[in-house]
Amino acid sequence: MTNRTHLVAQEGGLSGAYIPMAEERANLILKENYGISATLKRFETEKDDTFRVETAMGQKYVLKVANPEESLEEIDFQHSILSYVKSRDPTVPIPHAINCAAGPDIFHITDIDGSLRYVRMLSYLDGVPLDKTHSNPHERFQIGKVLARLRHATEGFSHIAENRYCAWDVQHLLTLEHLLEEVDDPTHQMALSQGLKRFCHVADKLKKCRKQVLHNDFSKSNIVVDHHSADFVTGIIDFGDAVKTAIAIDVATALLNQLPETPNEDLFYRAHDVIEGYLSIAELTDDELSLIPHLVMGRIITRALLTLWRAKLFPGNERYIMRNTEQGWHQLNWFLARSSEQVSDILEPYSKSRGSIR
Repeated sequence: MTNRTHLVAQEGGLSGAYIPMAEERANLILKENYGISATLKRFETEKDDTFRVETAMGQKYVLKVANPEESLEEIDFQHSILSYVKSRDPTVPIPHAINCAAGPDIFHITDIDGSLRYVRMLSYLDGVPLDKTHSNPHERFQIGKVLARLRHATEGFSHIAENRYCAWDVQHLLTLEHLLEEVDDPTHQMALSQGLKRFCHVADKLKKCRKQVLHNDFSKSNIVVDHHSADFVTGIIDFGDAVKTAIAIDVATALLNQLPETPNEDLFYRAHDVIEGYLSIAELTDDELSLIPHLVMGRIITRALLTLWRAKLFPGNERYIMRNTEQGWHQLNWFLARSSEQVSDILEPYSKSRGSIR
């Protein structure tokens, strides 16, 4: 691992190998700290242990045991965002902390390998993850609305960890260029290199965008839904990538996760529903609207670079790490087949002045 790659791994919190916690150990933590016995179901995750907890009385919770490399400062950052959002807009469907009977809501344990890991428990949000179901235009409109509501609810939030380095944050994409050496397929490597050159032309404009603390990972796996609910979205989960970043990046990440999995002439046909819902609640400047499609491409490149590298680091978790990477190649080629001007104009119909970034 090169020095630059090591820096991304350490500061981005992406290299922490750990021994997955056995359900028996997790149950012992529940009994000792929350006074409950329960049936546990492990969720697939990128870098920690997360369990669904269900008691004999039918009560449900989520137990989270952090990666050994995650600091108390980072965990408190995520925890504090949830509290802040609840105080600003209690109708935004996010989890809340479950009080620990034995002490503070966030506490640490010593794992079997001697590492320190932070533990917390959250409320469980009923519904189905969006990546396990489908959505229609009206439902995607609701997704855009709740993202905008979450943006308003996090406005003004501040924390000592808000400027932490998050490798998934597209504002840091150019710091990942050295990961091209981890891409074995020469065709894929060339496409990523071309995309990075494209991104260089908008990087300076990105620095001028409005910023605040945002979720930064509005993916289908982090959106819980119910087709019978008027609001459709019943839960927003996993604030592990939350950071102070550009509003345009937060929106771009949400739009990326609505792109079709198979090639389509109009790559944004689902994303248009989301942006329309978003703009019904919150505004975006013309410059942000022009920049967002470039940031969608940037997130595709980020995903490819990080997942191809991490799959080599953690071959045992390759299937989960790479679950969304393959579809990204046709998506990236779609962008590269169009000029920068054409990409800038994708969301131009929503512009107030019909202006765009060039």
